[in-house]
Amino acid sequence: MQTKYKIGIIVAIIVIVGAYMVLAAGSNNNKITIAGSTSVQPVAQKLADAYTKEHPNVKITVQGGGSSVGITDAEQGIVSIGASSENLTANDSAKLNQTVIGYDGIAIIVNKNSTISGLTSAQIDGIFTGNITNWSQVGGSNAKIDVITREQGSGTRSNFQKLMLNGSQVESGAIVQTSTQGVKSAVSGDPNAIGFISLTGLDSSVKAITVNGVGISVANITNGTYTLQGPLMFLTKGTPNSVVQDFMNWVLGPEGQAIVKSTNSVPVKSS
Repeated sequence: MQTKYKIGIIVAIIVIVGAYMVLAAGSNNNKITIAGSTSVQPVAQKLADAYTKEHPNVKITVQGGGSSVGITDAEQGIVSIGASSENLTANDSAKLNQTVIGYDGIAIIVNKNSTISGLTSAQIDGIFTGNITNWSQVGGSNAKIDVITREQGSGTRSNFQKLMLNGSQVESGAIVQTSTQGVKSAVSGDPNAIGFISLTGLDSSVKAITVNGVGISVANITNGTYTLQGPLMFLTKGTPNSVVQDFMNWVLGPEGQAIVKSTNSVPVKSS
């Protein structure tokens, strides 16, 4: 009798543990992790917030870290979705599935009290490569230009260097910030600063200047007159599970693309 009682207890424990493991596995499968580009981050966060309201059983966490983090973490399976604002190398492209969820502009920003309202491509190139060092050289006051840049590995920096500097590096004396917010804060606090950020992060704390007479806007990115632009991408490794795939499908659907548009990004699909 005592033996049967012990066996009954063991069986009950096994059933409870098994049920717990099934529940835990199910809970795990309902989690989506996104990390990478700080340009994609605010877009991804808005998408995640809206999606989880409609799907309360799904939990989505969104983190930054830069495009290089998004690419590496996706390749290593650390996250469900990597975020990148940089076009992938052939090597990375072979390892990951790329889904463009929208297009983003790169804003050239100065302090909101600056007298500079526009620069040419040649002037911007000169400033960021260290050939132009004083605002008086481009029509401003007699003050040293403080160049603010993103860190190596930032997709926004990579795109900026390709599109504006013809592949050259930002001058070595530039002040490095590790996020869109960091660049914005540095420029907003320094009357002599200039930097570049994603349009998704632009607000009234800084001033976006025109480039070759063209202002940054969704309309000008869409029609191609503002040429400083790049993709906002979600990266996945292999075949995503059904939860991740459903989220990705929703992002590319009418509701998701409307949210992408609301972040000052250009959606890939018109509603």
